[in-house]
Amino acid sequence: MTMHVFLAGGTGVLGRRIVPLLVAGGHTVTATTRDEAKAALLWDLGAVPVQVDVYDAAALRAAVRESGADVVMHQLTDLSGGDFAANSRLREIGTRNLVDAARAAGVRRIVAQSIAWVYEPGDDPAAEETPLDVHAPEARRPMVEAVASLESAVRELPAWVVLRYGMFYGPGTWFEPRGLRAEQARSGALVADADVTSFVHVDDAAAAAVQALEWPSGPVNVCDDEPAPAHDWLPAFCRAVGAPAPPEDDAPRNGFARGADNRYARKRLGWTPEYVSWRDGFAAYGISR
Repeated sequence: MTMHVFLAGGTGVLGRRIVPLLVAGGHTVTATTRDEAKAALLWDLGAVPVQVDVYDAAALRAAVRESGADVVMHQLTDLSGGDFAANSRLREIGTRNLVDAARAAGVRRIVAQSIAWVYEPGDDPAAEETPLDVHAPEARRPMVEAVASLESAVRELPAWVVLRYGMFYGPGTWFEPRGLRAEQARSGALVADADVTSFVHVDDAAAAAVQALEWPSGPVNVCDDEPAPAHDWLPAFCRAVGAPAPPEDDAPRNGFARGADNRYARKRLGWTPEYVSWRDGFAAYGISR
């Protein structure tokens, strides 16, 4: 079944990958950008661009209504400057405005980007039914509360899918040779410790977003098959980006740094990542300086 998708965040690291996949699947795409100069990129990718700021609630309502979309896809982030507070604000206020716009336009379905590292502490990788870490310590709590706000708003629509993505890597992310994490690795600022991370390549993340148009309502962990402590993945990443071996920290793992379990996506929904492990992804993309 083909759909008309209103994609919020069409020129982001995922949006640029999602638009061509949607178009190839026969879907019609209206995609947002705040930057008029990026409208040409969206045209080239096959989408109809609309210039709108998600914080302008009235303009956003008009854009969604005038698009005639069947489904809204939320792939907005605000991390280009490494400002986590700005990203939390977007999750809370931007999502609120987007959901309100969808409801006003009679859109019944939404697919939204979330993250897979806000689960409460535990011993094993977290499955979707694991509660969010809403009682986290003060330093962590704003991020968790922002994610909880996003997911709560999304659930107001009759049909909804929350994509709890693992840590993005691949071209255009912080985990590429010119990315923020590579710079930090080369400066010795990243420490190999026991905290566990689940990764997902951005191409696999984009593919999951398109498949999610037909998934049943609920949260879905979208990550690779190998949650790993930084003791394992960080030395490999440092080698890949030409950084020295990272400093080591033997402290116990933080309870919340447990990674995520992708079995629901793989076994029940049929999503299969091309890069089943960050090991394969780093090597296959030839990440180097």
